[in-house]
Amino acid sequence: MKLFFASDQDFCLNSSHNRIASCAGTGQDGESRAGRPWPNPRFEVAGPLVLDRLTNLVWPKDASALEFGLSFDEAGQAVEEMNREGQLGRSNWRLPNRRELFSLVSHAFFNPALPKAHPFENVFSGYYWSKTPCARFPKQAWTVHLGGGRVFQGMRHASFMVLPVSGQEEASPEKAPENPRFEPANEGFLDLATGLVWHKNPNLAGKNLSWQDALESIRLLNRQNPSAKRPWRLPGVREMESLLDMDAHSPALPKGHPFAGVAQACWTGTTSVYDPAYGWAIYMEDGRVGVGYKERPEFGVWPVR
Repeated sequence: MKLFFASDQDFCLNSSHNRIASCAGTGQDGESRAGRPWPNPRFEVAGPLVLDRLTNLVWPKDASALEFGLSFDEAGQAVEEMNREGQLGRSNWRLPNRRELFSLVSHAFFNPALPKAHPFENVFSGYYWSKTPCARFPKQAWTVHLGGGRVFQGMRHASFMVLPVSGQEEASPEKAPENPRFEPANEGFLDLATGLVWHKNPNLAGKNLSWQDALESIRLLNRQNPSAKRPWRLPGVREMESLLDMDAHSPALPKGHPFAGVAQACWTGTTSVYDPAYGWAIYMEDGRVGVGYKERPEFGVWPVR
């Protein structure tokens, strides 16, 4: 099964950060676009509600319907009040978990970082609360920036926006019934929850590389085995995020994982549309989703196929 879904980033760049005519052979997110395909249209509007047909979750159409600037506890109380009053015709609202909120993020648009032709109104280009606690820092919880797409921790007493959700929570990969989750595969380990094979070396170069050098290191890896049916590549940001377990840290990987020497942070093949000189990265110590300057040797390399 595939518990992550395809990226909406449909372009690739050259070393000067300019878009090129074809993604073929680049190894970037715009070439692979692996994962669950999007339905068309993705969203259906029913009055004040929006159904996301990709996840079967229902969201308020007004992304600023609740009071601005709530603490984590206040956010939970506001959602409970929504249910008591049956607001928007429902009584099963809840704070979204981190992965649910991240599912709304587009990697092709910014301000807001929502998919093309989305129907949401009054989207605040800032951080929104999820209900997911931070395992590394228990006084913090995860937030998602709907202006740019970053996923960072926030102190629970801080003030952020709230976008409640309604619908059944899909099992996260780390909660999937496969046990063990990983099994040996040629040169790596198959993630039974997603169908992805991760290279046995989660820090391929043994040091941080620039984004272009990271792509080149994987090209070299593939040249060493040119007959392989499925070449290695940099994972897209959604692929790498699917590997994380938010109940763990240092690294934020599922219990019993077989990987040793995980890099502190890893490049993905996904470019920042806010500034294409930057690329998306996952901080493996706790699961932050951020960006790095492509020309600097900032992050490690963990191939996937």
